[in-house]
Amino acid sequence: MPIPSAGFAGATSGSVPVLTPIGSTPNNLQTTGFIPEIWSSKLVEKFYASTVLSAISNTDYEGEIQNQGDRVKIRTKPTITIRDYKADGLLGLDRPTGGSVELYIGIGKYFSLILDDVMEVQSDLNLLSMWSDDAAQQLKIVVDRDVLGGIVGGAAVGNKGDTAGIISGNINLGKKGAPITMVGRPATPPVAGQIEIVDVLLRLGQCLDEQNIPESGRWVVMSSAAGRMIKQSELRQAYLSGDPVSMLRNGRLGMVDRFTIYISNLLPGVATDAVNFAAGEQPIFAGHSHALTFASQISKVETLRSELTFGQILRGLQVYGYQIVDPTALVEAKVALA
Repeated sequence: MPIPSAGFAGATSGSVPVLTPIGSTPNNLQTTGFIPEIWSSKLVEKFYASTVLSAISNTDYEGEIQNQGDRVKIRTKPTITIRDYKADGLLGLDRPTGGSVELYIGIGKYFSLILDDVMEVQSDLNLLSMWSDDAAQQLKIVVDRDVLGGIVGGAAVGNKGDTAGIISGNINLGKKGAPITMVGRPATPPVAGQIEIVDVLLRLGQCLDEQNIPESGRWVVMSSAAGRMIKQSELRQAYLSGDPVSMLRNGRLGMVDRFTIYISNLLPGVATDAVNFAAGEQPIFAGHSHALTFASQISKVETLRSELTFGQILRGLQVYGYQIVDPTALVEAKVALA
């Protein structure tokens, strides 16, 4: 028995009817509201850039500015001169004077949002809670990017450039226009001028060694691309990295030459700092938490009723400052990825 074709566009005798797509003529059930749109109560997961500030800095002086004042004078220890003693000679006298470093709390970041009462009632989501969570993450990212960009060039003279090393003076850490061309593993045959990333880390460690910086508590911050090179290097072998299994299996960079390795996508470059970087260049920072201090004086989130409309205002403020208190404990390399 043939299937009737009347009323079905494109149908012929004995064929299955062709359904017209929803929303097109003559099927307009969706546009007329007979087929509703469903909005999921589950939000798409949002991922944030990793922040490293809390791991590479100290907050030793934060308590001194929590309640009042916006400047902290940090005194540094003087270096005592040791002299040769002679039995028949007079003793020289020194009056040691130490220097000081100022920590200025003068940077403020804020957010301010409003949720109309109508939106709050009609929404099936807790919008204020969602917004505040995202704002807190965005604030951390902004502060991290600000500090990582602000410490560029702050390392001691012997801890940067192509003549680094306070004792040796021959450690090439790269400079603007002449960065270290870095590779994970050397090519076969080797290419002149390419330096293995393991060698770069050893150079950073030697600079800190020559400055007598403690071995415990050292860190390195590098880009994700540089982190990939570590996994391509000989350190992928478990017996070299010191881990029970290869870092290719456990996904953790771990420690290399007494450094804890951190990956950050918030490092500065030519796009944000054309004064210190040329195209293709990126920094690798290394140091000790003693080098950098961070202090936050105000960090608050509050809600209040709007005076101009019917709605709830959500706003947050963070006032902070940072300072390199010991440049000898900070090392900076400028690299380009081969």
